[in-house]
Amino acid sequence: MNRFVVVIALVSLLSACVGATPYQAAPPRGFGYSEERLDQNKFRVTFRGNSLTKRETVEDYLLYRAAELTLQNGYSHFLVTGRDTEAKTRYRYWIDSYGGRGWFYHGFPGWYRRPWYDPWGPWGSYDAQPVTNYIATAEIILVKTPVQDGEARAFDAQQVLVQVGPRVVRPEQVPN
Repeated sequence: MNRFVVVIALVSLLSACVGATPYQAAPPRGFGYSEERLDQNKFRVTFRGNSLTKRETVEDYLLYRAAELTLQNGYSHFLVTGRDTEAKTRYRYWIDSYGGRGWFYHGFPGWYRRPWYDPWGPWGSYDAQPVTNYIATAEIILVKTPVQDGEARAFDAQQVLVQVGPRVVRPEQVPN
């Protein structure tokens, strides 16, 4: 019984700290931004959000990181040559039956919790909820001069920082 109370307390504490992914460098296999240099002035930029991060936020943070990277490398503008936002969905199931209850996750590569044993058969209720994470990726080319007006894939890095910056939430700004 004591162990059960401790586990419930820890789960409650951890869930209180969970929120949308802030703008941060991604740890290995974690959430946040990352980049890969493809050439002298060409990069692949990625932002991976958790299931509480909206698609628009993931795309904004990707654009913001591209602008930061552009200025850090001594350029003023960047061109987006390829861009994609991928939705990865898994399912969370709540099972309430005579044999047991709890959340079970299913998605790639399989079950995230061991299947339960129900000696009474499937007489109970269940609920399935989709859980989606967004991953945005873009290939960018850094340039030093302004690009033609009307070029849809060209961005002024300084303007991106000014326009997107107010929506950027950093880890130290995340409310507890």
